[in-house]
Amino acid sequence: MEPKRTKLGHQFGVLFCLAGFVLVWVGWNGAASYDNSSRQFPFLISGGIAGLCLVIIGVGLWTVQSQRAERAGLEENLAGLNRVLETLVELVGLTAGAAGAGLAGGNENGLVLAGTTAYHRPACHLVQDHPRLVTTTAEMASESGLAPCRTCEPQAPVLQLPG
Repeated sequence: MEPKRTKLGHQFGVLFCLAGFVLVWVGWNGAASYDNSSRQFPFLISGGIAGLCLVIIGVGLWTVQSQRAERAGLEENLAGLNRVLETLVELVGLTAGAAGAGLAGGNENGLVLAGTTAYHRPACHLVQDHPRLVTTTAEMASESGLAPCRTCEPQAPVLQLPG
């Protein structure tokens, strides 16, 4: 939804409401200038009913545009949550593949679970169901100063020194 269109809908709603209130005031003012009710009646009909209709249309426009703007914001948030969910599903799939590879003896895709001081294979019994571990590569874990676990012994990356 374009913000310009949303703004225009709100502006038309306010404009219709203001025009309706002006018509109601003109009808009231015209009716107040006569003492005879038969002469007041046309002013009240033309000004009052037409003004009331314009106010209702203006409120309707403003409400519809507000709901459209809110819906656009909700759809944007939903799309963001969908992207996060897809990323998490992909990460869980990679971690599950790494766990299967860890059980087979190798670590094919190089993903490890990084703790505060060490990094572990995903199948390491020391870190099963630990909530604060981050999935990363062994290279990144080593570069951040983490040591490989002495129990599960994940493959330490080979660092090449510039020569």
